[in-house]
Amino acid sequence: QVQLVESGGGLVQAGGSLRLSCAASARTNSAYNMGWFRQAPGKEREFVAAISWRGGRTINADSAKGRFTISRDNAKNTVYLQMNSLKPEDTAVYYCAANSAFQLVSTKTSDFDYWGQGTQVTVSS
Repeated sequence: QVQLVESGGGLVQAGGSLRLSCAASARTNSAYNMGWFRQAPGKEREFVAAISWRGGRTINADSAKGRFTISRDNAKNTVYLQMNSLKPEDTAVYYCAANSAFQLVSTKTSDFDYWGQGTQVTVSS
């Protein structure tokens, strides 16, 4: 069982930055691809970014390209999402997720086996 705990959310003005963190239970993070998703009120959960278990491959949603950066530190069992130039439409609950490193890095929610509880990001205009 993989346990994921997100942190770093909060309230920020448009144009500001936040860095989200996702801490994984010991000795699990390094064997899993990791992803970030978000869900705004009344909308479906959507892909934001993903990273392979060794960090060699990353995928970003079009909405995140040029603004968000996913990274990981396997020694700390932590994955990060650096978010810059935030917009009000980025307001959502952000979730991190994990799937086995034996699978391809994915953008689909259905491909991820483990999820955190989410952290709220609110961007004011």
